[in-house]
Amino acid sequence: MAADIDEQPAGYERLLSTDHAAPIARVAAAVAARRPRHVVFTARGTSDHAALYAAYLTEIRLGLPAGLASPSAITLFGARPDLSDALVVGVSQSGGSPDLAEVLRVARDAGALTLAVTNAPDSPLAATAALSVDIAAGHERAVAATKTYTAELLALLMLVEGIRAGDGVLPDEERAALAALPELAARTLADPVPAQLAPRYRFAAQLVTTGRGYAYPTAREAALKLMETSYLPALAFSGADLLHGPLAMTDPDVPVLAVVGSGPGGRAMGEVLPRLGERRADVVVVGSAEVEGATRIAVPEVDERYAPLLDILPLQRLALALALARGEDPDAPRGLKKVTATM
Repeated sequence: MAADIDEQPAGYERLLSTDHAAPIARVAAAVAARRPRHVVFTARGTSDHAALYAAYLTEIRLGLPAGLASPSAITLFGARPDLSDALVVGVSQSGGSPDLAEVLRVARDAGALTLAVTNAPDSPLAATAALSVDIAAGHERAVAATKTYTAELLALLMLVEGIRAGDGVLPDEERAALAALPELAARTLADPVPAQLAPRYRFAAQLVTTGRGYAYPTAREAALKLMETSYLPALAFSGADLLHGPLAMTDPDVPVLAVVGSGPGGRAMGEVLPRLGERRADVVVVGSAEVEGATRIAVPEVDERYAPLLDILPLQRLALALALARGEDPDAPRGLKKVTATM
């Protein structure tokens, strides 16, 4: 897991290279030419969080309604929704889960434009889709996904911005901003604070993660990493949903990891953090925003669209360090396999 985490800056650089950026641009141009009226994402596990990030991007940057499909509606209940004007995107590291391939098959039969975003370009998912994007993350050794998750985020960002451009080619300003990500990621991973904080949670019985907007998928992915590597029950809530009831469970014995950036999503957390303070919750803030009185894992400030590519890195480090502190093996979580096939 440590090696996979460390490879992420190189993974960003590889995906941004012409060899991989050009095929993504061609796919984006094909989607733009089709002019879908809405976008449906289908995914499982970690990839579901990448898909949620892409749904935010799609609605904010493209102005198109976007949502996450429930594969069981198709695979278990036989639903055949009208997807004739849709772009249906399957996001999967392995591309091997039968239910995701079945969603794309049904969508394609219904007239949708289908797209696979995967680390396995020769997978069943990619073979089913009309278009395919290779996230080019390379072999991931640990069961817990790290570098494939961030590669999905970056590939989906490049895809959405390429669709927005119309011809698939990212504007010069966008390319320049993205080119800084590998160095920023390396700097973020070099920070010793996440490992130093691990003992703080060694004896925690449960934990809450939270964020708003683009940070919400990061909160969900952080919770999953903690659960699958340390077996620590972790509940993820959007900052808004946290105030609608779950806030009552927070207290000094329930640590909170809050992802707080410098954009609109981060500013919206301004009404959440004081309420956590009233509950005397043990709060650690992750992100670029300064929060008075809170322990903070600092992350370089970037456009809020890019923040998930950096914010998750120290949380991966924290999950790794915490698993080791609790005497667990983060490379081989009990009961889990690298490829999970669901129907």
